[in-house]
Amino acid sequence: QIQLFESGGGSVQTGGSLSLSCTSSTYIGRSYCVAWFRQPPGKEREGIAFIFTNGGAGDTSFYHDSVKGRFIISQDNAKNTLYLQMNDLKLDDTAMYYCAISLQHCTGGTFNYWGQGTQVTVSS
Repeated sequence: QIQLFESGGGSVQTGGSLSLSCTSSTYIGRSYCVAWFRQPPGKEREGIAFIFTNGGAGDTSFYHDSVKGRFIISQDNAKNTLYLQMNDLKLDDTAMYYCAISLQHCTGGTFNYWGQGTQVTVSS
């Protein structure tokens, strides 16, 4: 059973930075997609950053246009930890942030495992 534990959310002013962490209870050891999603108030949840690990053949990272160039997704497999470095935060970045895992591809995959969410609030 995969369990995800998130931390790092908080309040920050526009232009500031935050770093989120997500620790998995187990090493997956196969091809999978790990991702960060967010859900702004009153809006649908959306995927913003993804890493596809192709069974040791090499990882591929990609981002939603809304965060590209500002956010960086990374992972430390030895620690079973996923990170999201968020820079140049904007008001529209205010959301509940979730980490999630698909045991399939990122695009078209089913994200069956989710963290509890951590709130990020950006103010001016």
